[in-house]
Amino acid sequence: MAQVVVVTGAASGIGAAVARHFGGLGAHVVVADVDEAGGTAVAREVDGLFVRTDVTREADNLALITTAVAAYGGLDVVHLNAGIGDGGGFGEDDYDSARQHRVLAVNLHGVMYGLHAALPALAAHGGGSLLVTSSMAGVGAAPFDPVYAAAKYGVLGLVRSLAPAWQDKGVRINAICPGIVRTPILRPEAVEYITAQGLALAEPAEIAASVAGITAGEETGRAYVLQAGRSPEPVPFPELELARADA
Repeated sequence: MAQVVVVTGAASGIGAAVARHFGGLGAHVVVADVDEAGGTAVAREVDGLFVRTDVTREADNLALITTAVAAYGGLDVVHLNAGIGDGGGFGEDDYDSARQHRVLAVNLHGVMYGLHAALPALAAHGGGSLLVTSSMAGVGAAPFDPVYAAAKYGVLGLVRSLAPAWQDKGVRINAICPGIVRTPILRPEAVEYITAQGLALAEPAEIAASVAGITAGEETGRAYVLQAGRSPEPVPFPELELARADA
């Protein structure tokens, strides 16, 4: 039986590549994005369904999952991939609270709404896999966009905290932390700088293949760094113990 796969931010970049990859495997793909023209084109390409979704709206997330279940009878994979950058800095010239709120609304609150909508539906269908797109900025540092990094760190906290509670319900929750990927979020001048520095630039299709492999696995509560030419690398989170009063 064909899998049912929902991908947010699927009108371009990594999300579009993931939709195409699963579509090529014969899955029923639900393409979600605010970009109606791009999302409709990708959905047509994969013979799937487009649902206009603003992930910053809780009602849109709930409607997306409800529509997917009604159309195909359940869910198997959900990839919460929608994201934006450019949250600005903390200097006098680049501090912009409106931009900060927008980045947090899409990258963090959008993931919260997506998790809230999708997790019960995955469990009701007998379990499945939920994947969230974080970033290498979520396990390192991003001086060029600290608000983006903050949101991506938050996403990893959600994944690690929710995974144990949903494991018994058959739902696996993991995150990917892509490095430098050729997507619309990168301006042309950034691509020129990256290549001039000799850094590897991954293609979205390469990331999509790794996404498919991770969602097919049995791990949960994990984060994987994805870079050009490399296999997924698990992030080694430290195991911390609470201090004891009698120590």
